[in-house]
Amino acid sequence: MPLTTSLNMLARAREGRYAVGAFNAENMEMVQAIISAAERLEAPVMIQTTPGTLRYASPEMFFAMTSVEAKGARVPVAIHLDHGEDLAMAARALRAGYTSIMIDGSKKALGENIAITREVVMMCEPCGVPVEGELGRVGGKEDDLEGGEGYTDPGEAVEFVERTGVRSLAVGVGTAHGVYAVEPALNVELISALRGRIDIPMVLHGASGLRDDVVRDCVARGICKVNFATELRVAFTKAASTYMSESPKALDPKKFGAAARDAVADLVAEKIRLCGCEGRG
Repeated sequence: MPLTTSLNMLARAREGRYAVGAFNAENMEMVQAIISAAERLEAPVMIQTTPGTLRYASPEMFFAMTSVEAKGARVPVAIHLDHGEDLAMAARALRAGYTSIMIDGSKKALGENIAITREVVMMCEPCGVPVEGELGRVGGKEDDLEGGEGYTDPGEAVEFVERTGVRSLAVGVGTAHGVYAVEPALNVELISALRGRIDIPMVLHGASGLRDDVVRDCVARGICKVNFATELRVAFTKAASTYMSESPKALDPKKFGAAARDAVADLVAEKIRLCGCEGRG
């Protein structure tokens, strides 16, 4: 089926008290792996690309790969700009055909964050493309993105949603991008408090490495989209490295690419089950 937006996907997740898995892709094999895993479990899925990834290959390239794979899929697939840095990047992804856009103004003061987010919403709304904003910083580093820690204030969240018109909100509850050196102490009660104040789906960034029971608790409290990136990169690289070490004379990139693709597909299937969206496609 053709690519879909994230709007109905996340609205259904909010009603059903489950989350949609959103997975960052770095190449063709990862796009294939994510969609094949979603088909296997009959689950809706979102494929994401970060600014760093889009400096490696263009949004037009990732859109083309994803749209071709999605056309043959039996489940809803959305392609999402993750942590869009500015209006220009959001505009390019929109023109390329992306069906979901994030603008990350979380490092700015509240007023500036509202202003840039509202600008992106006004650009995307006429095209029927929903926008994700971020309020409260997710720590750690992902690609070229570095963020300090900061929790989302419920009162500011109400103002942010009302003034920007975003359709989903990434919230800061203590997670971080990258690999956790020590297990984070999440403020899960904040998720419950935010759900009681804002009427749109909430997004959890920095889920790679969180314990399964913690992710389930976050979803039960109101998270409707869970982002996974670092774990997929680790799975891909580990499988490719293992293949090359066991077959040092191998010259065909398709061989280690296929092994890495299979590893990523298995991990994505595991995370889809964790989010509770199996059979929701």
